Amino acid sequence: MAPGANGPALLEARGIKKSYGPVQALRGIDFRIGKGETIALVGDNGAGKSTFVKILSGAIQPTGGEISFGGRPVAIASTDVARSLGIETVYQDLGLCDNLNVADNIFLGRERSWGIGPLRFLDKRGMRAAAGEALKGLSINVPRPDANVSGLSGGQRQAVALARTKLWKSSLVLLDEPTAALGVQETKRAMEAVRKLQDQGVSIVLITHNMPLVLEMSHRVVVLRHGTKVGDIPTASVTGDDIVSLITGARQMWIEAA
Repeated sequence: MAPGANGPALLEARGIKKSYGPVQALRGIDFRIGKGETIALVGDNGAGKSTFVKILSGAIQPTGGEISFGGRPVAIASTDVARSLGIETVYQDLGLCDNLNVADNIFLGRERSWGIGPLRFLDKRGMRAAAGEALKGLSINVPRPDANVSGLSGGQRQAVALARTKLWKSSLVLLDEPTAALGVQETKRAMEAVRKLQDQGVSIVLITHNMPLVLEMSHRVVVLRHGTKVGDIPTASVTGDDIVSLITGARQMWIEAA
């Protein structure tokens, strides 16, 4: 049985809608993820995956619907609100600043400082030490905390993004195409890092087009098509062909999970 399958929901979204003028990007999405559960969110381009994830991350606001987190109604009005709840997003482009080093990227927007009153200074040494600890054990060729991000490989950049989730003890991580720009070995190491998050009981929403990755890493698959949820199935119950049939519309609907 998948972690969190029968327990209380960590996050629950009901009737989520998003319109851009006459265009309906989301048409009343219901979504639930339990503690420690990994859900693969899949669908063709334009299905609404990115829009839905941006709503969960606080980057955009829904037109309708409601969200609860930890059993309480919440309004995720900004990315800062999402982070305060324990929701961290790792976007496909990783959202890193090439002009900063590894530690500065990990602490971006959450910098530590020391001093009194207006005389405050960035705690560069403390941030480098904390970043180094967060990078340990990620099973990726981890960079030095003082290395400039512009010179890192795709896998190392992924390590920096994942270290943020580890350092800030996120309870829900939204991973957008985490292996899209990685080679075979770096993909394997990145997935080992994700497994470590799973072992720590972190809930994960995995957005990917990689069917083998979906089948290997997720407990449940949620399929979107044209802004509508058409599938919500335990991963153990489906094949890659089943998922593709829902994505393409060859099969209209398959809902087994609550």
